[in-house]
Amino acid sequence: MVTAPLDEEQLRAVDQLVRSRRLAPVPVDLDRAAVFLSKARHRLEEVHRLQWPEGRFTYAYDAAHDVGEALLAVYGYRTANGPGQHETLGRFLSAVLTTPPGQAGARRFDQMRRARNQQRYDSRTVGEADAEVAVRAARHLYEGAAARGL
Repeated sequence: MVTAPLDEEQLRAVDQLVRSRRLAPVPVDLDRAAVFLSKARHRLEEVHRLQWPEGRFTYAYDAAHDVGEALLAVYGYRTANGPGQHETLGRFLSAVLTTPPGQAGARRFDQMRRARNQQRYDSRTVGEADAEVAVRAARHLYEGAAARGL
């Protein structure tokens, strides 16, 4: 796995997350990255077998989250313990995936996170359109990670 290094702007954004104690530096873990990327790939291969839109949405969100975890591992970071880990992951994705196609998925991740929270905690339902947007966003994140060498 030969991952593209972060440029100065990306490093500044990630360093801000570290300074705000939302991210912590850890040793790079290419095995962890590969496992998460494999999980994301499998979820994306299987997502359209699910009939229930909420199930597809959840699978897509999980695939997107797996891509984020893979990127964290390959660049040597983890989210800080406590509330806000998924929000931090979204900020990290936006900091790292700054070009298409990953950028489009990173822009949608926080929207997906909020929708997932509403689904989980406020009994919001997920329709076909929401599920398809989530699947596209997860695919864009996966493709963006691949473009960075994952």
